Amino acid sequence: MGRAFEYRKAAKLKRWGHMAKTFTRLGKQIAIAVKAGGPEPENNPTLRSVIATCKRENMPKDNIERAIKNAMGKDQSDYKSMTYEGYGPHGIAVFVDTLTDNTTRTVADVRSVFNKFGGNLGTMGSLAFLFDHKCVFTFKKKDGLDMEELILDLIDYDVEDEYEEDDEEGTITIYGNPKSYAAIQKHLEECGFEDVGGDFTYIPNDLKEVTPEQRETLDKMIERLEEFDDVQTVYTNMQPEEGEE
Repeated sequence: MGRAFEYRKAAKLKRWGHMAKTFTRLGKQIAIAVKAGGPEPENNPTLRSVIATCKRENMPKDNIERAIKNAMGKDQSDYKSMTYEGYGPHGIAVFVDTLTDNTTRTVADVRSVFNKFGGNLGTMGSLAFLFDHKCVFTFKKKDGLDMEELILDLIDYDVEDEYEEDDEEGTITIYGNPKSYAAIQKHLEECGFEDVGGDFTYIPNDLKEVTPEQRETLDKMIERLEEFDDVQTVYTNMQPEEGEE
């Protein structure tokens, strides 16, 4: 399995362990999808994708329906996707993905953590060269599926040759060009794949080794960032600890 999968698997196992945080994250994604395309999944591809991800993360049906209903309310906040980036301690690059209804509050919260740990919050795009931005899709595997043929069909969307196959869950995960998100989702659905859940991720292109002591400090910084409700996911170019891959 390739670099993208191994890194993402380690990050997810480590940082998505808190169910309440995961549900909060997905609830905001539902709100954005509903406001952009309406509350009916059959008419809203983005909402279908988020719901598929919710199901895979074992988010209760009642929670999903409540999030959709809340997103239709007049008093609901409009969330904006913002990514903050900078260097944490020991020269480790840190990307912080957020969904926020108050960017002033969010940037202040994020900056406070960088400062506390001796890091430096940079300008948007300053660390883009250290990470590859990808869209990622996970979907139910079909009997008789020829993955080589599927990848070939998706080659125009810069879908990578390497993919993840989870026999226990019966799913396939592929990575592609973020600009092709809608086209990839449409193709997969037209091919009859079920529960097509899509997301975006950042994959470091050069992982840095750290000592156990340095890892402990960086882990504390990441945990502090993830305590904020606005923070969706934190990415770093720190080499995953042995046993996380």
